[in-house]
Amino acid sequence: MRVIVVGAGVVGLTCAVRLLEAGHRVDVVARDLPLETTSAVAAGLVHPHRAGPPDLVEAWTARSVAAYEALSRVATGVPHGVVLMEGTDVEHGVRVAPVVDLPVHLRWLVARVESLGGTLTRLNLSALAHLGGADRAERGDVVVNCSGLGARLLGADPTVVPAAGQVVVLEQVGLDRWWLDARGPTYVVPREREIVVGGTDDVGEWSRTPSPATADDIVARAARLVPALAHARVLRHKVGLRPTRPEVRLERVGGIVHCYGHGGAGVTLSWGCADDVVALVGPVSAD
Repeated sequence: MRVIVVGAGVVGLTCAVRLLEAGHRVDVVARDLPLETTSAVAAGLVHPHRAGPPDLVEAWTARSVAAYEALSRVATGVPHGVVLMEGTDVEHGVRVAPVVDLPVHLRWLVARVESLGGTLTRLNLSALAHLGGADRAERGDVVVNCSGLGARLLGADPTVVPAAGQVVVLEQVGLDRWWLDARGPTYVVPREREIVVGGTDDVGEWSRTPSPATADDIVARAARLVPALAHARVLRHKVGLRPTRPEVRLERVGGIVHCYGHGGAGVTLSWGCADDVVALVGPVSAD
């Protein structure tokens, strides 16, 4: 038996890591490689956004925070990109939260998958049923569907819709704390060499083309929170399509475990959801 994980964003790769740690044989297949996914665009502040149901989101977030806190305390051969950082949530005050440099973290997840014996392959699927051939079910193989927005097709689920999020990446000007005003949404998330500011939340928008006018508005809003950003040099513009759904779908249907619809909370829910995926896949076969 093997487990095939479909999707190489932060959710798919985290599920693959947890499944490998549990002793499963795991192959990750995806149309988009990790640095091409929406995850790579995300600012990386661990904070739930556009995800439900509330009780499960709270539990998944807590488990993910615990995983990130543990990871932040260890040094790894490949940098993991996780730090605990104090910041200001305009609506709720000052607190410490994990901040994840997604491009760095995605590389770490890939390295972790490979070090545990897993594989990552680019593969453009038209249906989950095509994986493994007709004898997949007989072998007991399991497919884990972490295809994000692709679940509209692969999961035959029209409730999955994009919510476009535009960000502007600025030069690092010495900022060492994050800021969040969820009403915008406006956020300022520093990394070692750059600062990610956002954003937008345009439900139903499929375009990944950044808008110059929107970029100006994002920087202006960010500068109201952190005035030093008003004249910071712009490094690049990005748009990601969040895979939104009324609720995260995390369930097993026959030989397929569905895990998608995380909205703007993929990095926030990834480790918590991965634990539940491992439980749904079940124990490693004795033979």
